Amino acid sequence: MARKRILIVDDETGMLEVCAAILKKLPDAEVCTEQDSQKAAERFKQESFDLLIVDNRMPGLSGIDLLRLAREQDPNLAMLMMTAFPSVETAVQSMKLGAADYITKPFLPEDLLATARRLLETRQLREENRLLHRQVTRVSRFGEIIGQSSVMQAMYDTIRRIAESDVDVLIIGETGTGKELVARSIHEQSSRRKHRFVPVDCGAIPEDLLESELFGHERGAFTGAHARSLGLLEFANKGTFFLDEIGELPIRLQAKLLRALQERRIRRVGGKEEIDLDVRIVSATARNLDEEVEMNRFRSDLYYRINVARIEVPPLRERIDDLPLLIEHFIDQYATQAGKADVRMEADVLEVLSSYAWPGNIRELQNVIRRTLVMAKDRILKIDDLPGELVDRAGTTGLGNDRGFFYLRDQHAANFEREYLANLLERCQGDVSRAARESKLPRGTFYRILKKYQIEPEQFRK
Repeated sequence: MARKRILIVDDETGMLEVCAAILKKLPDAEVCTEQDSQKAAERFKQESFDLLIVDNRMPGLSGIDLLRLAREQDPNLAMLMMTAFPSVETAVQSMKLGAADYITKPFLPEDLLATARRLLETRQLREENRLLHRQVTRVSRFGEIIGQSSVMQAMYDTIRRIAESDVDVLIIGETGTGKELVARSIHEQSSRRKHRFVPVDCGAIPEDLLESELFGHERGAFTGAHARSLGLLEFANKGTFFLDEIGELPIRLQAKLLRALQERRIRRVGGKEEIDLDVRIVSATARNLDEEVEMNRFRSDLYYRINVARIEVPPLRERIDDLPLLIEHFIDQYATQAGKADVRMEADVLEVLSSYAWPGNIRELQNVIRRTLVMAKDRILKIDDLPGELVDRAGTTGLGNDRGFFYLRDQHAANFEREYLANLLERCQGDVSRAARESKLPRGTFYRILKKYQIEPEQFRK
């Protein structure tokens, strides 16, 4: 971890030496001293500190003046006022300027040590809380991955074996297959489960901000960097860092990430100090990284570095046996939100859903079930409650062989529908409303089926 930098400002040489000797007992502490308050003010503009300790009465700039200048330079800086002349007015002024505490000379060494330790821990927690607000946090269990098909059972075995080790992992899978759930399961099954799981989507953060998000930055490193900021890699120390959609990582950052993974050290943007890391890297992508390497869009050395252990998440069309379990799960999850209870589904609805190829995978299924529950007129889900475009495409998107069950079933069904509609419209003389009533189909559904087969009602009107 990075060393905590402390600046002590006092015009008395003896006091500086005493304070420095006490505070050097703090682990990972770098103690700096400054006898000239004006020089101390200049250092704020050039360097970053975690804790500022100032004497109140000094020649030149007073302690109150320094607190004000320090707060302007770094709003998150922890500050402590020292004085041999305590007063309520000075205490109030110090607190208004952001000083977290006030200590009176002479003081016991253990009091100064305890106060400094508390202020440093508070600053660390404040930075960590700020990072937590940028993360989507969820309670995760291995059981959140739903499925009992053979391909899923094989994947569970792989997760268990990989989780027992501490190697970096690459997760491959199409969009919407649940790669982050797999990454969380690896973390929860590993020895790092008591520490943080920190996800970042490489494709969701603008390129000019991504380096700072990953590695952090020092104050003044770029325009708008008014305070030092921890990076997400540093925030994930001791835990698991999940790089989602790593194939979207800009090529210029791939070299820096590679060095961080090899050395397990990082340097903040604009910083000079290298920070040790103890973190497991789990990456995921929907891209074919072999092709990306061939096209020189992804570094081969980084690919080999993250591809130590590999998990392939199957698409939903390859685990269609899990569909009833997934549907039940999403109905339970969203039925209450839709204002419906004890929802059940007609058998032909599952048949339609089972014959659809699900190009958007689990995420698409989740959205379809949620939309269907909202649109359903009662507690029984029917085909007409499903999105029309899904019903139209069900069975036509290539599940199984060309001459397999679904293909032959769809051909027979299509022939029947065409013949049935043509005979019905001829009998009703092209009257769509009457034909829809006789077929017991909603008018909208009837029109959609006509459009599917390019049947024009006008040709049946006399």
